[in-house]
Amino acid sequence: MTSYPVRLPFATRWNDNDQYGHLNNAVYYEAMDTAANSWMIRAAGLDPLGDAAIALCAASSCEFRSSAAFPEPLEVGLAVERLGTTSVTWALGILRPDEDDPIATGRFVHVFVDAETRRPTPVPAAMRSAIEVQLLRP
Repeated sequence: MTSYPVRLPFATRWNDNDQYGHLNNAVYYEAMDTAANSWMIRAAGLDPLGDAAIALCAASSCEFRSSAAFPEPLEVGLAVERLGTTSVTWALGILRPDEDDPIATGRFVHVFVDAETRRPTPVPAAMRSAIEVQLLRP
């Protein structure tokens, strides 16, 4: 059983299915990337086009456990595995609504960088606070 403090809906699309009749691998990455970024924008106030510090993906992985296909509704579960000085390690899951066992699990590492120089910079205070309150796993 996996715990995700935040779960966001993910609507599958007609073109998400591949020739094998299930969601293509890239769709899982797109769902996780979109969920993490939309959470940072909505819950922590990130402005990717205007902030001095932005989050860039430094690493990602996904482990597939079961398949899904359009038109199945899914959710992306979010948690934070590690909150560092300049980085956030996300623990993500692709889940069916009302189920706790993910059909896929993922990990993204976002490094905060200065928008102009692209050099690492501390995680912004508002982001750090939102993560500590809503997403940090013990």
